[in-house]
Amino acid sequence: MPALALPHRTCISSPTSVVQLEYPPASGPLPKPDAANDAAQWTRFVLLSDTHTRTCAVPDGDVLVHTGDLTQMGRLRELRTTMEWLYSLPHRVKIVIAGNHDCAVHREYYEAAWKDSLFYRPTDEPESAEKIQELLKGPAAVAANITYLESEEYRFRVRDGGREWSVYGSPWSPNFGDWAFGYEREDGAALVSKFPQTDILLTHGPPRNILDLTNRGVLAGCAALSARVEELRPRLHVFGHIHEARGAYLHRWRRDRKPSAQNAIQLTGYKRTDADAPAKKAASPNDGDDDEEWFDVEESDVDSDLDDGLSFEFDGDAEETAPGREDQETLFVNAANWPSGPNARRTGMRPKMGENGFQPVVVDLLE
Repeated sequence: MPALALPHRTCISSPTSVVQLEYPPASGPLPKPDAANDAAQWTRFVLLSDTHTRTCAVPDGDVLVHTGDLTQMGRLRELRTTMEWLYSLPHRVKIVIAGNHDCAVHREYYEAAWKDSLFYRPTDEPESAEKIQELLKGPAAVAANITYLESEEYRFRVRDGGREWSVYGSPWSPNFGDWAFGYEREDGAALVSKFPQTDILLTHGPPRNILDLTNRGVLAGCAALSARVEELRPRLHVFGHIHEARGAYLHRWRRDRKPSAQNAIQLTGYKRTDADAPAKKAASPNDGDDDEEWFDVEESDVDSDLDDGLSFEFDGDAEETAPGREDQETLFVNAANWPSGPNARRTGMRPKMGENGFQPVVVDLLE
Protein backbone atom coordinates (compact mmCIF):
# COMPACT_ATOMS: atom_id res chain seq x y z
CA MET A 1 0.00 0.00 0.00
CA PRO A 2 1.45 3.42 -0.90
CA ALA A 3 2.56 5.72 1.89
CA LEU A 4 -0.03 8.26 2.96
CA ALA A 5 1.27 11.81 3.46
CA LEU A 6 -1.20 14.19 5.08
CA PRO A 7 -1.16 17.99 5.17
CA HIS A 8 -1.09 19.96 8.37
CA ARG A 9 -4.57 21.26 9.10
CA THR A 10 -6.32 22.38 12.25
CA CYS A 11 -9.99 21.86 11.35
CA ILE A 12 -11.99 19.45 9.20
CA SER A 13 -15.72 19.30 8.61
CA SER A 14 -18.61 17.62 6.86
CA PRO A 15 -22.35 18.34 6.92
CA THR A 16 -22.66 16.25 10.10
CA SER A 17 -19.38 16.79 11.95
CA VAL A 18 -16.84 19.50 12.69
CA VAL A 19 -13.42 18.85 14.26
CA GLN A 20 -11.14 21.50 15.78
CA LEU A 21 -7.68 20.23 16.69
CA GLU A 22 -6.17 23.65 17.32
CA TYR A 23 -7.67 27.01 18.25
CA PRO A 24 -6.46 30.28 19.80
CA PRO A 25 -5.92 29.79 23.55
CA ALA A 26 -7.33 33.22 24.35
CA SER A 27 -10.57 33.03 22.35
CA GLY A 28 -11.03 29.26 22.39
CA PRO A 29 -12.71 27.08 19.75
CA LEU A 30 -15.31 28.32 17.30
CA PRO A 31 -18.97 28.16 18.43
CA LYS A 32 -21.11 25.13 17.71
CA PRO A 33 -22.69 25.19 14.23
CA ASP A 34 -26.20 25.51 15.70
CA ALA A 35 -25.26 28.87 17.20
CA ALA A 36 -26.01 30.22 13.72
CA ASN A 37 -28.93 27.89 12.94
CA ASP A 38 -31.47 27.27 15.67
CA ALA A 39 -33.17 24.56 13.59
CA ALA A 40 -30.17 22.25 13.90
CA GLN A 41 -29.05 20.55 17.08
CA TRP A 42 -25.41 19.65 17.59
CA THR A 43 -23.66 17.95 20.50
CA ARG A 44 -20.20 19.23 21.40
CA PHE A 45 -17.65 16.65 22.56
CA VAL A 46 -14.37 17.74 24.16
CA LEU A 47 -11.77 14.98 23.89
CA LEU A 48 -8.81 14.25 26.17
CA SER A 49 -6.35 11.38 26.31
CA ASP A 50 -2.92 10.60 27.73
CA THR A 51 -2.76 13.48 30.19
CA HIS A 52 -0.53 11.46 32.56
CA THR A 53 -1.36 13.31 35.80
CA ARG A 54 -0.91 16.75 34.21
CA THR A 55 -3.72 19.28 33.85
CA CYS A 56 -4.47 21.85 31.17
CA ALA A 57 -7.10 24.36 30.07
CA VAL A 58 -10.22 22.59 28.78
CA PRO A 59 -12.90 24.33 26.70
CA ASP A 60 -16.53 23.96 27.67
CA GLY A 61 -18.87 21.62 25.83
CA ASP A 62 -21.71 19.16 26.32
CA VAL A 63 -19.66 15.99 26.77
CA LEU A 64 -16.13 15.51 28.11
CA VAL A 65 -14.33 12.32 27.10
CA HIS A 66 -11.02 10.96 28.43
CA THR A 67 -9.68 7.83 26.74
CA GLY A 68 -7.13 6.75 29.30
CA ASP A 69 -3.65 7.17 30.67
CA LEU A 70 -5.04 9.34 33.39
CA THR A 71 -1.78 8.76 35.28
CA GLN A 72 1.88 7.96 34.69
CA MET A 73 2.13 4.83 36.83
CA GLY A 74 -1.40 4.38 38.13
CA ARG A 75 -0.69 5.44 41.69
CA LEU A 76 -3.50 6.59 43.93
CA ARG A 77 -2.09 10.09 44.39
CA GLU A 78 -1.73 10.46 40.63
CA LEU A 79 -5.27 9.32 39.99
CA ARG A 80 -6.57 11.67 42.69
CA THR A 81 -4.86 14.62 40.98
CA THR A 82 -6.45 13.80 37.63
CA MET A 83 -9.90 12.97 38.97
CA GLU A 84 -10.11 16.12 41.08
CA TRP A 85 -9.26 18.07 37.94
CA LEU A 86 -12.02 16.27 36.01
CA TYR A 87 -14.46 16.79 38.89
CA SER A 88 -13.90 20.55 38.61
CA LEU A 89 -14.78 20.81 34.92
CA PRO A 90 -18.29 22.05 34.03
CA HIS A 91 -19.36 19.58 31.32
CA ARG A 92 -22.79 18.05 31.93
CA VAL A 93 -21.65 14.57 30.84
CA LYS A 94 -18.14 13.19 31.45
CA ILE A 95 -17.08 9.75 30.26
CA VAL A 96 -13.75 8.20 31.26
CA ILE A 97 -11.87 5.01 30.47
CA ALA A 98 -8.47 3.83 31.71
CA GLY A 99 -5.31 3.14 29.73
CA ASN A 100 -2.22 1.02 29.94
CA HIS A 101 -0.45 3.39 32.36
CA ASP A 102 -3.34 3.30 34.86
CA CYS A 103 -1.81 0.25 36.48
CA ALA A 104 -3.64 0.12 39.81
CA VAL A 105 -7.02 0.42 38.06
CA HIS A 106 -6.40 -3.00 36.47
CA ARG A 107 -6.41 -5.03 39.68
CA GLU A 108 -5.41 -8.43 38.30
CA TYR A 109 -2.41 -6.93 36.55
CA TYR A 110 -1.49 -4.67 39.46
CA GLU A 111 -1.63 -7.31 42.17
CA ALA A 112 0.72 -9.50 40.14
CA ALA A 113 3.12 -6.79 38.99
CA TRP A 114 3.19 -3.86 41.41
CA LYS A 115 6.46 -4.92 43.03
CA ASP A 116 8.11 -5.10 39.61
CA SER A 117 7.64 -1.40 38.97
CA LEU A 118 10.83 0.56 38.41
CA PHE A 119 9.56 2.97 41.04
CA TYR A 120 8.92 0.30 43.68
CA ARG A 121 10.64 0.73 47.03
CA PRO A 122 10.70 -1.91 49.81
CA THR A 123 8.70 0.42 52.06
CA ASP A 124 5.85 0.74 49.55
CA GLU A 125 2.40 -0.67 50.18
CA PRO A 126 -0.03 -1.66 47.41
CA GLU A 127 -2.54 0.96 46.40
CA SER A 128 -6.04 0.53 47.82
CA ALA A 129 -8.46 -0.97 45.31
CA GLU A 130 -11.37 0.56 47.20
CA LYS A 131 -9.91 4.07 47.09
CA ILE A 132 -9.10 3.72 43.39
CA GLN A 133 -12.68 2.72 42.60
CA GLU A 134 -14.07 5.45 44.83
CA LEU A 135 -12.21 8.08 42.82
CA LEU A 136 -13.62 6.66 39.59
CA LYS A 137 -17.15 5.75 40.67
CA GLY A 138 -17.74 7.14 44.15
CA PRO A 139 -19.98 10.00 45.34
CA ALA A 140 -17.61 12.73 44.16
CA ALA A 141 -17.47 11.24 40.67
CA VAL A 142 -21.24 10.85 40.52
CA ALA A 143 -21.77 14.42 41.72
CA ALA A 144 -19.37 15.61 39.00
CA ASN A 145 -21.35 13.76 36.26
CA ILE A 146 -18.52 11.28 35.62
CA THR A 147 -19.22 7.82 34.21
CA TYR A 148 -16.29 5.41 34.23
CA LEU A 149 -16.54 2.64 31.63
CA GLU A 150 -14.57 -0.60 31.64
CA SER A 151 -15.84 -2.72 28.74
CA GLU A 152 -19.29 -1.23 29.27
CA GLU A 153 -21.98 0.67 27.39
CA TYR A 154 -23.66 3.90 28.47
CA ARG A 155 -26.49 5.97 27.01
CA PHE A 156 -27.14 9.65 27.57
CA ARG A 157 -28.82 12.82 26.33
CA VAL A 158 -27.38 16.28 26.75
CA ARG A 159 -30.77 18.04 26.56
CA ASP A 160 -34.43 17.20 27.01
CA GLY A 161 -35.75 15.88 23.74
CA GLY A 162 -32.26 15.59 22.29
CA ARG A 163 -30.73 12.55 20.68
CA GLU A 164 -29.88 9.61 22.90
CA TRP A 165 -26.23 8.80 22.27
CA SER A 166 -24.79 5.35 22.93
CA VAL A 167 -21.15 4.97 23.92
CA TYR A 168 -18.99 1.92 24.59
CA GLY A 169 -15.68 2.21 26.39
CA SER A 170 -12.80 -0.29 26.57
CA PRO A 171 -9.40 0.30 28.22
CA TRP A 172 -7.76 -2.65 26.46
CA SER A 173 -5.01 -2.34 23.86
CA PRO A 174 -2.41 -4.74 22.41
CA ASN A 175 0.48 -5.46 24.74
CA PHE A 176 2.92 -2.61 24.36
CA GLY A 177 5.57 -3.53 26.87
CA ASP A 178 4.56 -4.76 30.31
CA TRP A 179 1.65 -2.46 31.13
CA ALA A 180 -1.97 -2.72 32.27
CA PHE A 181 -5.03 -3.68 30.21
CA GLY A 182 -2.94 -5.44 27.57
CA TYR A 183 -3.82 -8.37 25.32
CA GLU A 184 -1.86 -10.52 22.91
CA ARG A 185 -2.58 -9.57 19.33
CA GLU A 186 -3.80 -13.04 18.47
CA ASP A 187 -6.49 -12.56 21.14
CA GLY A 188 -7.67 -9.25 19.71
CA ALA A 189 -10.44 -10.60 17.49
CA ALA A 190 -12.17 -12.36 20.38
CA LEU A 191 -11.94 -9.28 22.58
CA VAL A 192 -13.24 -6.73 20.06
CA SER A 193 -16.00 -9.08 18.88
CA LYS A 194 -17.76 -8.16 22.14
CA PHE A 195 -17.94 -4.49 21.18
CA PRO A 196 -21.62 -3.71 20.44
CA GLN A 197 -23.14 -1.47 17.83
CA THR A 198 -22.70 2.03 19.24
CA ASP A 199 -22.67 5.68 18.22
CA ILE A 200 -19.40 6.43 20.00
CA LEU A 201 -16.56 3.97 20.52
CA LEU A 202 -13.85 4.73 23.07
CA THR A 203 -10.68 2.64 23.15
CA HIS A 204 -7.32 3.47 24.61
CA GLY A 205 -5.36 2.19 21.63
CA PRO A 206 -5.87 2.96 17.93
CA PRO A 207 -6.98 0.71 15.10
CA ARG A 208 -4.32 -0.57 12.76
CA ASN A 209 -3.24 1.99 10.14
CA ILE A 210 -5.26 4.85 11.60
CA LEU A 211 -3.30 7.47 13.54
CA ASP A 212 -1.04 4.79 15.01
CA LEU A 213 2.43 5.54 13.62
CA THR A 214 5.10 5.70 16.34
CA ASN A 215 8.27 7.75 16.48
CA ARG A 216 10.13 4.62 15.37
CA GLY A 217 8.03 4.21 12.24
CA VAL A 218 6.01 1.29 13.62
CA LEU A 219 2.27 1.00 12.97
CA ALA A 220 1.20 0.04 16.48
CA GLY A 221 -2.58 -0.19 16.11
CA CYS A 222 -4.70 -3.32 16.36
CA ALA A 223 -5.74 -5.01 13.10
CA ALA A 224 -8.65 -6.79 14.78
CA LEU A 225 -9.95 -3.44 16.00
CA SER A 226 -9.73 -2.03 12.47
CA ALA A 227 -11.83 -4.90 11.18
CA ARG A 228 -14.39 -4.52 13.97
CA VAL A 229 -14.71 -0.77 13.45
CA GLU A 230 -15.39 -1.38 9.78
CA GLU A 231 -18.26 -3.65 10.84
CA LEU A 232 -19.65 -1.30 13.49
CA ARG A 233 -19.13 2.01 11.69
CA PRO A 234 -19.66 4.25 14.73
CA ARG A 235 -20.19 7.98 14.29
CA LEU A 236 -17.11 8.70 16.41
CA HIS A 237 -14.14 6.56 17.47
CA VAL A 238 -11.85 8.21 20.02
CA PHE A 239 -8.53 6.84 21.26
CA GLY A 240 -5.02 7.95 22.18
CA HIS A 241 -2.00 5.91 23.35
CA ILE A 242 0.28 6.84 20.43
CA HIS A 243 1.03 10.44 21.35
CA GLU A 244 2.96 11.31 18.21
CA ALA A 245 0.08 10.24 15.94
CA ARG A 246 -2.41 12.77 17.33
CA GLY A 247 -4.90 13.89 14.72
CA ALA A 248 -8.20 13.00 13.05
CA TYR A 249 -9.60 11.13 10.05
CA LEU A 250 -13.11 11.54 8.68
CA HIS A 251 -14.35 8.58 6.62
CA ARG A 252 -17.37 8.13 4.42
CA TRP A 253 -18.18 4.46 4.01
CA ARG A 254 -19.07 3.17 0.56
CA ARG A 255 -21.58 0.52 -0.43
CA ASP A 256 -18.77 -1.89 -1.28
CA ARG A 257 -17.53 -1.45 2.32
CA LYS A 258 -14.25 0.13 1.28
CA PRO A 259 -13.53 3.27 3.35
CA SER A 260 -13.09 6.52 1.46
CA ALA A 261 -11.33 9.27 3.38
CA GLN A 262 -13.05 12.60 2.85
CA ASN A 263 -10.83 14.66 5.11
CA ALA A 264 -7.70 13.53 6.88
CA ILE A 265 -5.36 15.07 9.39
CA GLN A 266 -2.29 13.66 10.99
CA LEU A 267 -0.51 16.54 12.62
CA THR A 268 2.85 14.81 12.82
CA GLY A 269 3.47 15.10 9.11
CA TYR A 270 4.85 11.56 9.02
CA LYS A 271 4.42 9.30 6.02
CA ARG A 272 3.04 5.85 6.71
CA THR A 273 5.57 3.10 6.02
CA ASP A 274 6.35 -0.36 7.29
CA ALA A 275 9.19 -0.53 9.79
CA ASP A 276 12.20 -2.43 8.50
CA ALA A 277 14.22 -2.38 11.69
CA PRO A 278 13.20 -3.35 15.22
CA ALA A 279 12.55 -0.49 17.58
CA LYS A 280 14.25 0.04 20.89
CA LYS A 281 11.86 -0.55 23.78
CA ALA A 282 11.90 1.73 26.80
CA ALA A 283 10.75 0.33 30.12
CA SER A 284 9.04 3.39 31.59
CA PRO A 285 8.53 7.11 31.29
CA ASN A 286 10.91 9.59 32.78
CA ASP A 287 9.63 12.30 35.05
CA GLY A 288 9.98 15.11 32.54
CA ASP A 289 8.12 16.13 29.42
CA ASP A 290 10.42 14.41 26.93
CA ASP A 291 8.95 11.03 26.05
CA GLU A 292 10.47 10.35 22.65
CA GLU A 293 11.49 6.87 23.89
CA TRP A 294 8.51 6.38 26.19
CA PHE A 295 6.28 4.31 23.95
CA ASP A 296 8.78 2.71 21.61
CA VAL A 297 7.94 -0.88 20.75
CA GLU A 298 9.63 -3.89 19.27
CA GLU A 299 8.68 -4.69 15.70
CA SER A 300 7.57 -8.10 16.94
CA ASP A 301 4.94 -6.39 19.12
CA VAL A 302 2.90 -5.26 16.12
CA ASP A 303 1.16 -6.89 13.20
CA SER A 304 3.51 -7.65 10.33
CA ASP A 305 0.97 -7.25 7.53
CA LEU A 306 0.06 -3.63 6.82
CA ASP A 307 -2.99 -4.70 4.83
CA ASP A 308 -4.57 -6.11 7.98
CA GLY A 309 -5.56 -2.54 8.79
CA LEU A 310 -7.93 -0.19 7.01
CA SER A 311 -6.73 1.08 3.66
CA PHE A 312 -7.66 4.38 2.07
CA GLU A 313 -8.84 5.00 -1.48
CA PHE A 314 -8.71 8.60 -2.67
CA ASP A 315 -10.67 7.97 -5.86
CA GLY A 316 -13.22 10.77 -5.56
CA ASP A 317 -16.12 8.31 -5.43
CA ALA A 318 -17.46 9.40 -2.08
CA GLU A 319 -21.19 9.63 -2.65
CA GLU A 320 -21.77 5.89 -2.89
CA THR A 321 -22.68 5.08 0.70
CA ALA A 322 -24.22 2.18 2.56
CA PRO A 323 -27.99 2.40 1.96
CA GLY A 324 -30.19 3.26 4.91
CA ARG A 325 -27.29 4.00 7.22
CA GLU A 326 -27.52 7.27 9.11
CA ASP A 327 -23.98 6.77 10.39
CA GLN A 328 -22.33 6.63 6.97
CA GLU A 329 -19.38 8.61 8.30
CA THR A 330 -16.94 7.61 10.99
CA LEU A 331 -14.76 10.24 12.58
CA PHE A 332 -11.53 8.82 14.03
CA VAL A 333 -9.71 10.99 16.58
CA ASN A 334 -6.41 10.31 18.29
CA ALA A 335 -6.86 12.80 21.13
CA ALA A 336 -3.49 12.38 22.87
CA ASN A 337 -2.54 15.52 24.80
CA TRP A 338 1.01 14.53 25.75
CA PRO A 339 3.47 16.21 23.34
CA SER A 340 5.58 13.89 21.23
CA GLY A 341 6.91 13.56 17.70
CA PRO A 342 7.48 16.18 15.01
CA ASN A 343 4.39 18.17 15.93
CA ALA A 344 5.85 18.75 19.39
CA ARG A 345 8.85 20.41 17.74
CA ARG A 346 6.93 22.27 15.06
CA THR A 347 7.38 25.73 16.59
CA GLY A 348 10.92 25.11 17.80
CA MET A 349 9.81 25.00 21.42
CA ARG A 350 8.44 21.88 23.09
CA PRO A 351 4.88 22.57 24.32
CA LYS A 352 3.45 21.53 27.64
CA MET A 353 0.80 18.87 27.92
CA GLY A 354 -2.45 20.11 26.39
CA GLU A 355 -0.95 23.15 24.67
CA ASN A 356 0.26 24.25 21.21
CA GLY A 357 -0.82 21.42 18.93
CA PHE A 358 -1.87 19.08 21.73
CA GLN A 359 -4.97 20.91 22.96
CA PRO A 360 -8.18 19.08 23.85
CA VAL A 361 -9.88 18.18 20.58
CA VAL A 362 -13.32 19.71 20.03
CA VAL A 363 -15.84 17.72 17.97
CA ASP A 364 -19.37 18.81 17.06
CA LEU A 365 -21.73 16.08 15.83
CA LEU A 366 -25.13 16.73 14.31
CA GLU A 367 -27.81 14.92 16.28
